[in-house]
Amino acid sequence: MRRGIGWNIVLGGVVLFFVTIITLPFWWVMSGSFKLPQEIIARVPTMIPQSFTLQHYVKLLSSSDYPTYMVNSLVVASLSTLITLVLSVPAAYAFFRLRFPGREALYRMILLAYAFPSIVVLIPLFGMFAKLGLIDTRAALVVVNVSFALPFAIWMLRSFFGSVPMEIEEAAVMDGAPPLVILRRVMIPLIAPGIASVGIFAFIMSWTEYVFASVLILSDAKRPVPVGFSGIIGQYQIDWGLLLAGASLATLPVILLFALIGRWFVSGLTEGAVK
Repeated sequence: MRRGIGWNIVLGGVVLFFVTIITLPFWWVMSGSFKLPQEIIARVPTMIPQSFTLQHYVKLLSSSDYPTYMVNSLVVASLSTLITLVLSVPAAYAFFRLRFPGREALYRMILLAYAFPSIVVLIPLFGMFAKLGLIDTRAALVVVNVSFALPFAIWMLRSFFGSVPMEIEEAAVMDGAPPLVILRRVMIPLIAPGIASVGIFAFIMSWTEYVFASVLILSDAKRPVPVGFSGIIGQYQIDWGLLLAGASLATLPVILLFALIGRWFVSGLTEGAVK
């Protein structure tokens, strides 16, 4: 059924409205990071910069521990993403292929991890990590990030395994391929968009995690970006230029990740939506 021109104009207006709402804050942050301090705090805000300076970035990278925070976040987020994928892919395949009592009930129960706010388990986890000697270590953040990303990753990847035609797997079985070989050489290449989607999800989740990082990390040298970033905000005054420059740099790894595998991410979401 063809839509009328009036309906297309309405849809275009709605799309333009939401795109503006979403991109406007990013534009304000990015453009503000290049403005002079006087223009940033001007009574009438300017959406188009009237001045240009790199002094906020120079000050951020030379006079603060922001580079250390970035390295810490990159290490924690990368390890969390890698471990999440290594664990979730075989676990999702096992939920898809193995037959055992209570499989469906267990598959649904893993999402119960999202039923409880993270603050509820904060104190028990702190006590457990203290006994294990993991307080003030990046390993503690990796364990927490993997624990919270893993349930959704398994749940999402299983739906992608279900989209692979059974005939392909049966042909590999008839050729004598063991399950691990089928998983590695047949199934994983076929669900690559789903793996990319889960990888981006796990990375962003780890990159933006704040609650556990603010409690489990005590030393300034091991803080990730979200926690270290809060230290830029002074007690009595705020350096808005420094804050905007830090926010802009914090989005850079996520933008680069989308640029590299964003096509697979969109494809994965689209395929997952019709399962």
